[in-house]
Amino acid sequence: MTDFDTDLPTLRALAERGDGDAIDILVELAGERGDLAELRHLSDAGSATATDQLIELATELEDLPELRRLAAAGDATAAEQLAELTETEC
Repeated sequence: MTDFDTDLPTLRALAERGDGDAIDILVELAGERGDLAELRHLSDAGSATATDQLIELATELEDLPELRRLAAAGDATAAEQLAELTETEC
């Protein structure tokens, strides 16, 4: 990655304007950092890739509240992951 790729304020500004490449880079960086808040923001803004990454990370961290929030919003994958995690708790 270039310095530009890791200039988070610039990437965030571009993403807010709908720049798909900036969004993709932010998703990748947030996933690498384990940054649920950044992924949540990008997901809430409509990035399906961010939603997928958020579900993956929340599942790895067993973040049940985040999975519940996503499932309540209608995300079937989050609901499936939540069911799998809570099934093993019984």
